[in-house]
Amino acid sequence: MTQEDGRVAIVTGGGSGIGRAIAIALAADRCAIAIFDRNARSGAAVASEIERSGQRARAYEIDVTVSERVRQAVEDVVKTFGRIDVLVNNAGIGFLGSVEELTEEEWDHVMSVNIKSVFLCSRAVIAHMAARGGGRIINVASVAGLVASPGRAAYCASKGAVVMLTRAMALDCAPRNINVNSICPGVVITPMTEKSLRDPADRQRRLNGTPLKRLAQPEEIAPAAVYLAGPGGSFVTGSTLVVDGGWSID
Repeated sequence: MTQEDGRVAIVTGGGSGIGRAIAIALAADRCAIAIFDRNARSGAAVASEIERSGQRARAYEIDVTVSERVRQAVEDVVKTFGRIDVLVNNAGIGFLGSVEELTEEEWDHVMSVNIKSVFLCSRAVIAHMAARGGGRIINVASVAGLVASPGRAAYCASKGAVVMLTRAMALDCAPRNINVNSICPGVVITPMTEKSLRDPADRQRRLNGTPLKRLAQPEEIAPAAVYLAGPGGSFVTGSTLVVDGGWSID
């Protein structure tokens, strides 16, 4: 894939953290970028940064758990950029708490953002991708979807669901030449993890669980998305690419 290919990528939650890093990395790999984020200011800031680098970008203030808003935004991306080649379902949240501690509202909110949004955004782009001969869907799950962590019941359940939805979608989308894969990051320093990492005990527990003995930066996760979106990932589908510093080894 070269610059002449004019690939277009949507990145949900692209205004900060891992999503921001992925959006910038895909732009550097010659993709035009549509950023879906609830925070209009942060999304616009990333879009401006990408445009200053010489690539096209546009930010959409959007709640990716609302089906009609997702549909409208996807249609506007097609109208604006002419196509959709890559979807990165990165938007996610996490509440601390066991099943006993979580409220029903917290549980529903985590499931809506972390798994329902993957369903809604994927459903909205598949026909557009298929009409152009195929595409790539990349779902950002988590090592917590593979290995359980204490006090994170809803987050682990939702990210485990992302992993299995990825596999089911890969089977369904293969006849339409759409590759579907997931990335499972380990502990990454982002605005979402910042609060818990301020607790010395929690930070040390996470360091102890990571054989490389350090936490990741968002820029260390982004290359996995670039690989899956590019020519190197052409024969990869239904896979889970773990980028966790060794957390899931044992």
